[in-house]
Order: sequence, then structure tokens, then C-alpha cells
Amino acid sequence: MAKNRHKALGLSDETVLEMYETMLLARKIDERMWLLNRAGKIPFVISCQGQEAAQVGAAFALDRTKDYVLPYYRDMGVVLTFGMTPRDLMLSAFAKAEDPNSGGRQMPGHFGQKKNRIVTGSSPVTTQVPHAVGIALAGKMEKKDFLTFVTFGEGSSNQGDFHEGANFAGVHKLPVIFMCENNKYAISVPVEKQLACEKVSDRAIGYGMPGYTVDGNDPLEVYKVVKEAADRARRGEGPTLIETVSYRLTAHSSDDDDRAYRTQEELAEAKAKDPIISFANYLKEVGVLTDELEKEILDRVMKQVNEATDYAEKAPYAEPEHALKYVYAEK
Repeated sequence: MAKNRHKALGLSDETVLEMYETMLLARKIDERMWLLNRAGKIPFVISCQGQEAAQVGAAFALDRTKDYVLPYYRDMGVVLTFGMTPRDLMLSAFAKAEDPNSGGRQMPGHFGQKKNRIVTGSSPVTTQVPHAVGIALAGKMEKKDFLTFVTFGEGSSNQGDFHEGANFAGVHKLPVIFMCENNKYAISVPVEKQLACEKVSDRAIGYGMPGYTVDGNDPLEVYKVVKEAADRARRGEGPTLIETVSYRLTAHSSDDDDRAYRTQEELAEAKAKDPIISFANYLKEVGVLTDELEKEILDRVMKQVNEATDYAEKAPYAEPEHALKYVYAEK
């Protein structure tokens, strides 16, 4: 039998099955959204496929009762772990009035839900990084016990917002975890044309924090490094920069044609390392997942996806006269 890595990390069989189910749920919601987009029913998809292991592994290492997450637009695995539902995500995709992110006003992927401490981002990439640092500063000033967790792509790590946020967090030893989800492409630009250094994590030393690069296809490895960073932040030892290396299995978005900048061979090689398949294989090797249980989980996930799709498709749109609501102060 394979080495039981999750037990060594203090994770129960039930918890790793929950991690697997959350990864699968993110994947199946995403796949359904692509079908809906191609059918002309929803306008836009920006995908999490290939990055679920990093997202779910990280989110499970946080305290879902008090920590704040500032996800970037691919982070379906993070927001599902923190309490968003398939229905919430589908309402957003269909831009319906009940969409908890913005009442149908923002693009899909602009996750925000106050009750679950999911702080919304915006279309200019990396603006969420200084926000995460500001929330961490506020928590430290008010002596509150929480940390902030913020994600961004490797292309975003070249934006000024990242450098300013990381520098401020390092100087003030703030409880922030910066997690770069390196999926190898900033839209069409490959990573070797984005960075002069070998790794995004090499930048950490310039901001006085530790930096780690881990396999983003392995949720247990990501869990371990994020848990250590969280413990460090709670001890008052400041921020950490983590880089998870995976691969984007879809085009950048539903408006992108990735055939223009990468080969089908490269994509096939990445799909052979699909994190959902490899994690299922690990769980089977250690005797946690059986074929029967795998089918039961898939059936449960697909039921949720189908119900969420049906509900969101039938849900009402916002009233046209509400377009300016929450934009200007109302007397």
C-alpha cells in the first residue's frame, strides 16, 4: 500500500474525501459553464480547470470560520471551500438578480460574499493584493485573530500592486499569505517571457518573507505549505509567498483561442497529469476511495450541478431600473 501522506499531515480520511469532492465539484461546474457558454446561454467563462488541487488544498489549510480570502477570477475551488454553493456560482454565470457576488452586475469570477469573508476583486488584475494587505493591517491594529489569503496568476505577479502589497506586508509583518497560481500562461504569454528569475517565489527575499514553490497538482503538498504559512502568520511572524505550479487546461477564457500560442501536444502532456485523476489514484492506493464511492461522489456532484443550472436558468434577471442601484447614494 502507498504511503499515507494525508495522515502524516493530520488529515482524516473524511477530510481528504471532502477535498476530492470539492475539486470534482469545481471541475464539473466549470465544464457545465463551458457547455452553457457554447450554447449561447451564458456570456463568459474563465476557467479553474487544472488548478483545483492548488485552490482546494490551500483553502482547506485556512480557518473557514474567521480568515478572509481575496480570490482571483479562477478560484472556484477556494470559494466553494469557503461556503459558496453551486447555485451561487450558476446565478453569477447567468447574471441573475440573486447572484450573491453582485446581483448580476459583475463578470463571472468576481467572487464576493460577505457572510463567508470572500472579498470581491475587479477586472484590473492584482488589485486584490493591496486589499488583502489592508485587511490584514486592520486586523492587526484591532488585535483580531485572522489572516488574509490572496491569490493571483504569475502574469499578475509583474503588476505594481503585487510588489507594493508584498513590500508593505513584509515591512509591517502582516498576517498575509500571497499565493501565486502559476499556470504557465498570462493569457497568451508563456512564463519564460514574463519572468527573468526562475521562480515567482524567488521574489520573496526582496520583501523579507519566505518563499516556496510547490507542485500545484498535489493538494496535500499545497495544504502543507499553506498550513505552515498560516501558523507562521498567526504567531505574528509575518507574510509568506507561495507559488503553486500547475497548468491551465482550457483557453484563457471563452473568448480566447489557445491554439494560436500553444501546441496540442503540450496540452495533452498536461492533461496526463490532471490533478483530479492523480488525487483519486492516490486515495485509491491508500484505500480511502473505492470505485463504488467514486461513482457515488460523482453522482452527488452532478445532481448539485444539474439542480444549480436549472435553478439559475429559471431565476429572474434584475429589474432594468435597478441598474444604478449601489452606484450612487440614495436618499
